[in-house]
Amino acid sequence: MNTFCMEIMENTMKTRQDLVDVFLQICRPLKEHYSRFGSMLYLGNTGVNYGEKPSRMEGFARVLWGLGPLLAGDNSTLPKATQTEIEDWLELYRTGLISGTDPKSPEYWGDVVDYDQKMVEMAPIAVALSIAPDKLWEPLTTVQQTNIHTWLKQINDKAVWDNNWRLFRVLVNSMFRLRGLPFSKEKLEDDLQFIENSYIGDGWYFDGNLGQMDYYVPFAIQFYALIYAKLMKEFDPERASRFEARAASFAKDFLCWFATDGSEIPFGRSLTYRFAHSAFFSALAYDRNEALPWGEVKSVVMGNLRTWLSRPIFDAEGILTIGYGYPNLIMSERYNGPGSPYWALKLFLFLALDEKHPFWKAEEKVPKLPFQVLQEKNHMLISRNVDGAHVMAFVAGQHCHNHGNCAAKYEKFVYSNRFGFSVSRGNALEDGAFDNTLAVSPAGENFYRMRYGAEAFAVTEDYTYTKYKISSRVRIESYIVPFMPWHVRIHVIHNEEAVDIADGAFSVSTQPEFTVVPGRGSGWYSEEQVIRTEQSLFAAFPWGTSGIVSQNSGVFELVDAFANTNLFFNSTVIPTFKAQLQPGRHVIITAILGDVSEQADKFRGNPPLVKDFGERVQITYGEVQKEIVYKKNE
Repeated sequence: MNTFCMEIMENTMKTRQDLVDVFLQICRPLKEHYSRFGSMLYLGNTGVNYGEKPSRMEGFARVLWGLGPLLAGDNSTLPKATQTEIEDWLELYRTGLISGTDPKSPEYWGDVVDYDQKMVEMAPIAVALSIAPDKLWEPLTTVQQTNIHTWLKQINDKAVWDNNWRLFRVLVNSMFRLRGLPFSKEKLEDDLQFIENSYIGDGWYFDGNLGQMDYYVPFAIQFYALIYAKLMKEFDPERASRFEARAASFAKDFLCWFATDGSEIPFGRSLTYRFAHSAFFSALAYDRNEALPWGEVKSVVMGNLRTWLSRPIFDAEGILTIGYGYPNLIMSERYNGPGSPYWALKLFLFLALDEKHPFWKAEEKVPKLPFQVLQEKNHMLISRNVDGAHVMAFVAGQHCHNHGNCAAKYEKFVYSNRFGFSVSRGNALEDGAFDNTLAVSPAGENFYRMRYGAEAFAVTEDYTYTKYKISSRVRIESYIVPFMPWHVRIHVIHNEEAVDIADGAFSVSTQPEFTVVPGRGSGWYSEEQVIRTEQSLFAAFPWGTSGIVSQNSGVFELVDAFANTNLFFNSTVIPTFKAQLQPGRHVIITAILGDVSEQADKFRGNPPLVKDFGERVQITYGEVQKEIVYKKNE
């Protein structure tokens, strides 16, 4: 943890004033990087698919996700120095809004085109103008207000993507309506109907792609819907009530994605937005939605923020970086620019709440959640250990297109809040970093691929099932059976050519997280911590144990994954079972352990008992016994 993070972590994060201080600490390093007239924020030279000018405009706008709520809240009881600092930010952002929307300004953001990234950034501007009009709208001249309205209303004349982008236009037209400005009733209704058509029940939506239910449901669709419900109750009470009821239903499912410390399961795209992943719970508080006890809401929000601020996610200057557990461009999407990570500031929507709100008054209370729960809509079987610190999501049937490393982000067998997952930077075994997946290569070529897409899938109370093709000549059915902290994999493989297979366990860090260990040479693990038998391989380190067991013929290899492939740890190894299969039908069964508790050695010595009777497998673990009838892969 760098000095910047250590200073923030000294904050107790209990009261509104505490969180105002945290927000300002996060934003302070940005101050010197604004353009002359304040409308753009320059934070680095990495590129994005929408160009440099919109990227800098994005950086400016995303700070408003937190600054807008701060300005909307009651700051009169804050220390005078804090009030003065807030006034400075207000002046900067009023100036930036004026210059960015003035066609005569050298810092004009530019006209909007179809599918323009600037439309994404209209959302925080619209929300800020909706909730803090006395600070950001009313002090402006008529000409300045007209310029802002004229620039924003371009979104009504341009094409937007048919996904959560529709809600950007909803928020803009809602702001117009609140401010008494001309708005497009037709676009507003059409966009809201599109969101209605994306609803699949139990609080769940899909985000433009029916096979994709990820963090865009909570931190985009549900987040914006709750803001709409709060702001538009007077104009649209029926829909507002419907949005609130769906959020209440969704909240109980989504809470299961979090561990007792507030850390979440990394899954899907846009993970670089980090603590935005718990912003949905801030939106619950903003809407005063009582779906969950206030102590539980506060616990997950504050726990999630504390967890993130304890990680090296800021650079030495204090700028939030692209990455997840540390700076990492390899895991990013093509739309992640230097200012993109400040989407995380959505979490600070709670700053709009006054100190008397029950969110602030509540004492944090860690929710009690089931050890295993089936979530049908998002195709997940979620398991947690006894103390709730380790949470795994077993996934089948999720699929995403064209965002970068989609297979790794959506289609691995299991995702863990403690081990994370790895993204590939190549197709060889080491640079592919194939943790928690079955990778297949033509025999002898070291050119591996994992599953991407499914012909069929199922998620039950006992297992997940996926039928898929690696190629036209390799067809596989995989059954994944959880026994926390173990799980068993049954792969039925039909290959028409000789192939090499690699079944990877959890990737585990080769060293304590981002620290130097005195007296240990390089600080890397020692060989006595790698435990091998004829039928197993474990990497049993003090900070985590990963291992794999199999009775099939093959070899075990501790794959030294390329640096920076794992989302949490910059150096990892992956215990892997390998075999070469001649053309035919094969059944490969492995048992995988992933544990970070003090009982890891006990678990390692007691793997599930697996018996293959041909066409059915019996698995016994403790007092639990399951039987899986596997199908012939035709």
